[in-house]
Amino acid sequence: MTTPSSNTQSNAQGSFGAMLQQARKTKQVSLEDAAAELFILKRHLQALENENFADLPQAAFARGFAINYAKFLGLDPVKIANSFDAAYPTELKSRSTNNIESPLRPMGTLQRDTHNRIRFNPLLIIAVIGVIILAIFLFRMVSNASKDNNQPPVTSSEDISALEQAQGAAIDTDANGVGASGSALNLGGDASMAPATLDVKLTDAAVVTITDATGNSLIAGSQTAGNYQLSGMPPFNVQIDNVKNVSLMLNQEAVTLDSYATGTQASFELAP
Repeated sequence: MTTPSSNTQSNAQGSFGAMLQQARKTKQVSLEDAAAELFILKRHLQALENENFADLPQAAFARGFAINYAKFLGLDPVKIANSFDAAYPTELKSRSTNNIESPLRPMGTLQRDTHNRIRFNPLLIIAVIGVIILAIFLFRMVSNASKDNNQPPVTSSEDISALEQAQGAAIDTDANGVGASGSALNLGGDASMAPATLDVKLTDAAVVTITDATGNSLIAGSQTAGNYQLSGMPPFNVQIDNVKNVSLMLNQEAVTLDSYATGTQASFELAP
């Protein structure tokens, strides 16, 4: 004669719930992992393993849970389904049949986590990156063009010949030889008003500023050591700092800077 305890143990060992639980433990899968993979609530998987049918949804859905759980664990889904049908209580079956017109109870399937499974369109990402690169390129082009427009044109006095400077000073003269600026320009050949040349030699850095009678700046600011050949209309306004580093010649004739110097500086008007 079989005792109640041995009968209960035999049923547990051969039940579909025990097979599900044993297979899950063999695969070393937790209920949480299985629930996340199958999108079935953890409590429903627990109810299947414990064969607690009262905690499961209607029979058809609970049977589907059992079959999917068996497939996930590598068990025979047909064997699990037959065992489920045999173990499912008759009173719950009749209750499900009588309740067919009522709304379905929640099945307990899990909703996918949309926050962690957002799908991005690769083409949209590439388009956004392209727009950003284009915007940066256009911004740099506009910035460079603005810088170029803000820089004043640089004209070196050495690029303008003495004749061109004289012509520029003699524009719009009247019968008396007076230009528009009011300067008396002798166009008849007065040597004092003819273009003159200046040779500036620097043995070391010095500040040299020279302008001619027409107001043209021939050289200005701090200069490095070297030879500078200038030409313009005399008289010249000359300002030199560190005269010991500078030698000056007017029309190939040396100019004694010491006679104009006060200390290390000199400021004077020079004419042929």
